[in-house]
Amino acid sequence: MTEYAVYRGDEFIIVGTLEECAERLNTSEQMIKYYSYPSQKKRSEGTNKILVERLDDDA
Repeated sequence: MTEYAVYRGDEFIIVGTLEECAERLNTSEQMIKYYSYPSQKKRSEGTNKILVERLDDDA
């Protein structure tokens, strides 16, 4: 199962599945995926925007 780490700027918010992260942020799973796209990460550099890192499963 793939997990995601969510940050707002440098502040850690949550690690969890798409569903868990979306519920915690009161948004959709699609928005969590959007926040993890490389283009969104580039736009978010140096700001206080939400950033999501996909944590790959090594198993």
